[in-house]
Parts: sequence; structure tokens; C-alpha cells
Amino acid sequence: MSAEMPIGTLLDSSDPAYLRALKFNRHTFWCGQSGSGKTYALGVVLEQVMLHTRLPLVILDPNSDFVHLDTPQDSAPEDAAAQLSSRDVRVLRPGGEGDDQLRVRFVDMDIRSRAAVLQLDPVLDAEEYNAMLQIRSEYTFGDDRRLAEWLENHENPMMHRLALRLHNLGVLDWDLWAWGRHDVTDVVNEVPDATVIDLGGFDSAAQLQTTALAVLDQLWAQRHERTGRLVVIDEAHNLAAPDADTPLARALTERIVQIAAEGRKYGIWLLLSTQRPSKLHPNVISQCDNLALMKMSSTRDLDELGQIFGFAPSELLERAPKFQQGQALFAGGFAAEPQLVQMGARMTREGGSDVPIGIR
Repeated sequence: MSAEMPIGTLLDSSDPAYLRALKFNRHTFWCGQSGSGKTYALGVVLEQVMLHTRLPLVILDPNSDFVHLDTPQDSAPEDAAAQLSSRDVRVLRPGGEGDDQLRVRFVDMDIRSRAAVLQLDPVLDAEEYNAMLQIRSEYTFGDDRRLAEWLENHENPMMHRLALRLHNLGVLDWDLWAWGRHDVTDVVNEVPDATVIDLGGFDSAAQLQTTALAVLDQLWAQRHERTGRLVVIDEAHNLAAPDADTPLARALTERIVQIAAEGRKYGIWLLLSTQRPSKLHPNVISQCDNLALMKMSSTRDLDELGQIFGFAPSELLERAPKFQQGQALFAGGFAAEPQLVQMGARMTREGGSDVPIGIR
């Protein structure tokens, strides 16, 4: 396979269009308004990454759009379909069975993340926060189900208050916890070709955010191993909003901002997909060196993108409002030169879909 990945055809000449596989070692910002074909086009590129590189993918998938990345379509070229079928793709789902279950171990989460789940402030709730610091060193059962009972029976009254928080917030009732079993970080640590983390089946934003935070915390904790991963965050505004308003949302945003600022040197590269630049934290966008832009009608958003991504020619940005579905501007390190592209066809099955309207 070549380091040049075919993604479609050039809009102005119909010649093949390519992206540079080796330049995905930069953060990428992927943007396009609803209906632009953003998710479909992203799938085209992720398939090519799987075909042309050994770069492991970790995909945070809030709408279940990439859950069939392991299933080639009948129309896919035979050779490419065979290669995609041979890739090690793990799809983890809430309520899944066996190794497909999407689970998190609460007791193994970063202390600040556990505090965010319990809405604890290290200053305002100093005594409870300090008590939680003791849990990892004292709690030896490795089973989240027994945690509340252990806290209730502890001699420290602050532990009793932590148990009360767990019950009052309903945290132990979440269909999320691993109860001491295999969890999502174990799968990520096995470094498959792609780990698709289906966040679309959770009943609450808090469970989605907790899962994403557990994964990103683990990647950051192991950053010195310099494994090299492309972390794809679809609908990234749900995970890194500029106005995060809960402790959990703020903790998740702060972790993504930290990875955006420092992750590149450790081989943690972000690909962030969203509808509008204003929906994503500015300290994340400013760290991106690759731009993929699909249809964008807002002149304000286009002006903002022009200021952030000075390497994207203004005359090409100005064409974005007239893009048809599946058309995109690529600029930055992963494009030999700024180019307008008509995206090619997906080779694997799509996941999420629009709600149909019945015809009488």
C-alpha cells in the first residue's frame, strides 16, 4: 500500500484526490453543517487509514455511525474488502454481550475523574475528596458492586458520605460499570487496528462523558509509551464544548484541551468532527494543523476558520457555501496542496441513519 490514500476525485478536474497518510500525526479539524455528508466522508478516510497504515484508531462514536467499520459492503472492491475484513476491529456497545460490552471500572478511574462523576470539588468538598484519595489504596475487592457497602461500613464518616453521594446521584445504577470485569481500557490497551466505542446507547450524557473520559485518561496516563494512536471524536462539541457546565463536562473538556496542546509529542493525535467551529473549545481548534471543511453556509464561521487556518486559501473557503453533499476542502499537512474533493464511496456499512418519513 502507498502512503498516498485515495479519497475521491478533485472537484475541478476529476483527477484522483489523495491524502498523505503520514501526516495524520497532527491534529485534524473536520467541520461541516448538518446534511453536508460529514460523517459519511469521515468514514471514507478512516477506511483508507485502516488500509494504508498501521495507525491504531480509537473512535468515540456518539451516534453509532461507525459500528459497522468491520463489515465491508458487497460493492467494495474485492481486494480492499478482504483487507478490511482482516483488520482487528473491536466494537464496544452499551448492553453488548461478552467481549463486546462497553464497560468502565469506577475504582480504576483517575481520581479527578471520579470526583467529577460524584460532583466533588477538591476545595469546597475537601474532606470527602480527601477520603476518596484513600479508596484506591484501601479498597482491595476490585468489584464496583461492593464499593458502596464497603464505604458504608468504613470507620471514616467521610466514607459514609461518599456512599450517600453514590446512592443519591444514582451512579451505581448506571448501565456502565464493569463490576470488576474486563473494561474498555483493557481493549484499548490491546491496541487493535480500530476500537469503536459506541456511545450512542447510553441513557444520559453523564454516562457518555464518563466513558469518554475514562478512555482519554487512560491514553494520557500511558502517553510516555508513545504508542501512536489516532483518536477520532465525532460530534466533538458534545465532549469539548467551550461552555461546559457540569464537573464531568468540564473534566472531559480539560482533558481534550490537554491532549490537543501536548498529545502530539506523545503520539496521541486527535481528529475532531463537528458542525461549527464555535461549538468546540477554541483551545482545541487552535492546535489543529489539518483542516477538512464540508458545506458551511455561515460567513461568520468561515471567517473564523480563515483566521485559524491561514494555510486554507480564502478563495477556496469562499466556495464552501455552495458545496454539494460529499464535497470538501482539504488543507494542511495531510494534503499536498489545498484541494477541493468530491468524496468517494464508502467500502464498509454505514451505522446511524436518518429517521425516514412514511409515504401515504
